[in-house]
Amino acid sequence: MMYVFYKPLSWKASQRQLEGKESGLLHYDTALRAYTSKRIEEIESADILVGIPCYNNETTIEHVIQMVSHGLARHYKDRRSVIFIADGGSTDDTREKAKEFEIKPWQEKIISIYRGAGGKGSALRSVFEASQRLHVKVCAVVDSDIRSITSDWMKYLLEPVLMNGYQFVSPVYMRHKYDGTITNNIVYNLTRALYGKRIRQPIGGDFAFSQEVARFYSEKEVWNTDVARFGIDIWMTTEAITNNFRVCQSNLGVKIHDAKDPSTHLGPMFRQVTWTLFSLMEENEQYWKSVKSSIPLETFGMTGYSEPETIGVNLGALVEKFKAGYRHFGVLWKEIFSAECYREIEKCSWLKENDFDMSIETWVKVLYELAATFHAWKKNRYKLIELVEPLYYARVASFVNQSCNMSPVEAEDLIEQQAKAFEDRKAYLISVWDEKADQETCAA
Repeated sequence: MMYVFYKPLSWKASQRQLEGKESGLLHYDTALRAYTSKRIEEIESADILVGIPCYNNETTIEHVIQMVSHGLARHYKDRRSVIFIADGGSTDDTREKAKEFEIKPWQEKIISIYRGAGGKGSALRSVFEASQRLHVKVCAVVDSDIRSITSDWMKYLLEPVLMNGYQFVSPVYMRHKYDGTITNNIVYNLTRALYGKRIRQPIGGDFAFSQEVARFYSEKEVWNTDVARFGIDIWMTTEAITNNFRVCQSNLGVKIHDAKDPSTHLGPMFRQVTWTLFSLMEENEQYWKSVKSSIPLETFGMTGYSEPETIGVNLGALVEKFKAGYRHFGVLWKEIFSAECYREIEKCSWLKENDFDMSIETWVKVLYELAATFHAWKKNRYKLIELVEPLYYARVASFVNQSCNMSPVEAEDLIEQQAKAFEDRKAYLISVWDEKADQETCAA
């Protein structure tokens, strides 16, 4: 099998090229269509805006709107509120159900189809812009597939901004141990180690932020990149940290949503989130290199514990995807990773399903060496992410085996151990980051 790599482009340039090939997208100066802008002009101003990005969510959208409306009525009846539905062109009855649901008489509702690349990021761009035009004091966004949302979520998300002076609120949930595998094995580890903030759900999907932060987001030129898709959540979180906005967390309780089996549904999310993470590492290199440890964040919201719904994982499919990746890309992995790291990967290729175990230590080296390679590589970086996707499946399979007999609390302890290992080995990241960059410079 032959692999052809191309001259590297900048993050934005390569993404524009990629998106152009995929969909012929044009660059839009705004995500708001004319009719949406007119509706915003009619409303003129508001205190609170709650955005709900959606696409083909006809089974859940009414419940989400209901809880948002009830929560705003219960906790913020004296404030003018707007519920903004940012739809991606749903082909089911999502928009119709959103239109039919009756909110409180003193609330406003906007049903909009955003412009731009198809994805959550473009939807949130329209929310950022709407919040600016309405001059709101605070904005929240909640996912449209959340079945566990309650009316109190509005208080938990909005109050830290309105009452406590915070500018960005990240969620904390009680999730099943096999839900959020990209968060648990990649995003939480790197966000904590790199930026020094123990934000447990950096890509949780449900956030709140101040007017200043919304303005900051809306003015950024990132909407032809993966930020317009699954990269939006980690981009928002990282930008909030690195630009010194006041950040906190709020516990929203149990998260029940349309969870995905990582063996079949999470490939695109892995690629887009990882791409965005590594690109942000490039952008913020001086910032994260100066961070030496991590600190917990003030956390508001719910107290107590509730048991989340069980989520199934196809262990056999995860292991087979890794082994197929090893057969196809093993030669390339040998070039990408250090000899020690590759030996550990190779050992995993011999293991049977129930004995499969890629250690935390190996996983730390894999992610750190991958980030360093992304930084230094003079080839197509998007292809690099695709090549190593099977290693993500390997780590998820390992976590499944390691935690299969663990309680939710014990599994969470394992996730914390993993995050601490990333933090403790940060010096290794810096060393391979600089080493690979120097090697590439010399080769050039």
